[in-house]
Amino acid sequence: MDEEYDVIVLGTGLKECILSGLLSVDGLKVLHMDRNDYYGGESTSLNLTQLWKRFRGSDKPPTHLGSSRDYNVDMIPKFMMANGTLVRVLIHTDVTKYLSFKAVDGSFVYNKGKVHKVPATDMEALKSPLMGIFEKRRARKFFIYVQDYNESDPKTHEGMDLSRVTTRELIAKYGLDDNTVDFIGHSLALHRDDRYLDEPAFDTVKRMKLYAESLARFQGGSPYIYPLYGLGELPQAFARLSAVYGGTYMLNKPECKVEFNEEGKAIGVTSEGETARCKKVVCDPSYLPNKVRKVGRVARAIAIMNHPIPNTIDSHSVQVILPQKQLGRKSDMYLFCCSYTHNVAPKGKFIAFVSTEAETDHPEIELKPGIDLLGPVEELFFDIYDRYEPVNEPSLDNCFISASYDATTHFESTVIDVLNMYTMITGKEVDLSVDLSAASAAEE
Repeated sequence: MDEEYDVIVLGTGLKECILSGLLSVDGLKVLHMDRNDYYGGESTSLNLTQLWKRFRGSDKPPTHLGSSRDYNVDMIPKFMMANGTLVRVLIHTDVTKYLSFKAVDGSFVYNKGKVHKVPATDMEALKSPLMGIFEKRRARKFFIYVQDYNESDPKTHEGMDLSRVTTRELIAKYGLDDNTVDFIGHSLALHRDDRYLDEPAFDTVKRMKLYAESLARFQGGSPYIYPLYGLGELPQAFARLSAVYGGTYMLNKPECKVEFNEEGKAIGVTSEGETARCKKVVCDPSYLPNKVRKVGRVARAIAIMNHPIPNTIDSHSVQVILPQKQLGRKSDMYLFCCSYTHNVAPKGKFIAFVSTEAETDHPEIELKPGIDLLGPVEELFFDIYDRYEPVNEPSLDNCFISASYDATTHFESTVIDVLNMYTMITGKEVDLSVDLSAASAAEE
């Protein structure tokens, strides 16, 4: 361990694993340590016995739930956009050869007390019960504009500069009502609150295009994909990748104390009396608690059920977004459901999550609108965790700290954090112009 490394990464959460993979592929010498004896940190995946231990304090789950090891319950459940940034990163590093993906069945939105399929194209807009007949025509025109929009072809811009025009102004041009705007902004563009309305429209149009392109990719009912056996597979796949490029992984290393020189720059990490020297430290907030601040909390419920979520066309894997306005809240609520078809539970069992940015101290009450949509549940667990963001200046202390995971049930915000960190560490951008077909081999 008494060696010098370019980068020492602490914690094997998903963000840290992607970074150590990217940095190893770049030819940097990486040492990756975790105080736990398992991969994944906060974003780990638990079997039934581990789940019981964590939330019920005993290691004897009831036998009627089936075999413990048939469960892979993700603590930070998130779907991947089929053409999204994370999939591009996975292909860029060639980590896809260690993973099998399967398309997610359904993408839904909550509107006026009901769950509806998210219409993503002009044709779907015409069929959707979310809108009346005249609104459908207006929405269809807007969808066609978005589908045809090409940044480098001014003919498709209809005289608008989307880097200047706000989303609110663009939508006003098509005369869409608030209800339509609500599902477009939150379930297609995946904005987490309504600030986007007063920001340049280009970002929203780009997000809508990503949704539509991802949806077209697998011809399924949603734009999302998810690894078989759950997300716990991802950190391990990156660990293998890192090893191929000469990276070193060490689990079960207590303390992992970051050492600083007199100028306050990180120069190494000590564990069990040995110090490994390094130029830079990458870690999650729990390893450098005095360099982060609390910025919020996530409330979530985890349910084990023996049926799909009602009104989702029997989808065995599904995301439902409940926009803030529909619930009179400041932030959206998310429903995530996965089942034995993705090998995360025994046959006939479904795992559902309800998550949101906590606005009170009572997750049971706050998450009720989402839990009410699940139908009868066999088991229900509640949890609330703090969200942290770094407050240090990496150029001064050589510490690169990731932000905690948010309440969303898709990966776009997580990967943006990773790519920004990569650029801060290396001074360059990840090349994401990859052949997307490399990740579609395991649809079935």
